[in-house]
Amino acid sequence: MSAVGTGTEMTLASYTTLRLGGPAGRFLVAGTDGELVDRVRAADAAGEPLLLLGGGSNLVVADAGFEGTVLRIGTGGWERDKQDGPEVEVEAAAGEQWDAFVAATVEHGLGGLECLSGIPGLVGATPIQNVGAYGCEVGDLIVSVRLYDRRTGEVRTLTASELGFAYRTSVLKGTDRGVVLGVRFRLRADGLSQEIRYAELARTLGVRTGARVPAEQARAAVLGLRRGKGMVLEAADHDTWSAGSFFTNPIVAESALPGVLARIAEVVGADAAVPRYPAPAGVKLSAAWLIERAGFGKGHPGPGGRVALSGKHTLALTNRGGASTADLLALAREVRAGVHTAFGVTLHPEPLLINCAL
Repeated sequence: MSAVGTGTEMTLASYTTLRLGGPAGRFLVAGTDGELVDRVRAADAAGEPLLLLGGGSNLVVADAGFEGTVLRIGTGGWERDKQDGPEVEVEAAAGEQWDAFVAATVEHGLGGLECLSGIPGLVGATPIQNVGAYGCEVGDLIVSVRLYDRRTGEVRTLTASELGFAYRTSVLKGTDRGVVLGVRFRLRADGLSQEIRYAELARTLGVRTGARVPAEQARAAVLGLRRGKGMVLEAADHDTWSAGSFFTNPIVAESALPGVLARIAEVVGADAAVPRYPAPAGVKLSAAWLIERAGFGKGHPGPGGRVALSGKHTLALTNRGGASTADLLALAREVRAGVHTAFGVTLHPEPLLINCAL
């Protein structure tokens, strides 16, 4: 294990896709599971504040930074395991780059993860918030997660049923008790995609929803759609200097839905086609649709123009260069307040906020 630097030498902006964040008290890298567990144990024994850092794609770090130790997960690799008929299990290290892993599974003729192509970050972060896109969630494919339990001091395995997957959440979210070491997935061995459930993707592929296509074809289509929305990281494109979708799609209780729809009709018009989808706890609405109808269009600027909504996708809050985390949070508050004032719906942030809050 090596100490990369201290807060006097570097800032966390270098390690987040937003290019924002202040200094770290100490910065370390763990290259093996053993190093990762040992360092977490040592920090816990000493009572040190500890921030586990993956790909930095789902983090908003305060300008003040993080006073404790930042431990970057530097493990990697994946392996194909047992095959059971048309399905095969694979396990990936927590520090494996997510999209590289997805690409590798597709190249090896395995289907299932293709609709999650182009998402930045590491494998270990995906089960925590049940990462999803284009009609697919990792919870649909995860068999189990191997983790270090900081409370018991043991390495253990949680099955999918124990992980409590729901929309953008799991039992691992909102707690730092479990440190993910590896994730096991069950994939298709025939090289075909999952059923195409997302209408926009189906149109792009020229198929009906419910169809399956070669996984490499679905991956290419998803990457094309994501690039068109500024959701594939490119250093020269400030629309990709973001944490991805900043707000989750709100879920409105069935009892509250008529009131929300009435507010929408007042603002947008009675004939408005409101995107809505069934959800376990009510009805899911489109955050992007609400943001746009509340008056925040693509490219809407924040303080000094240093931050703005993406010019391609209103759900992404972007750093246009020279921004601070305070600038970003000011824009997020403006958007959230505008949507609530217009429609009575409260948006919630998707990224993890470190030493800051909305």
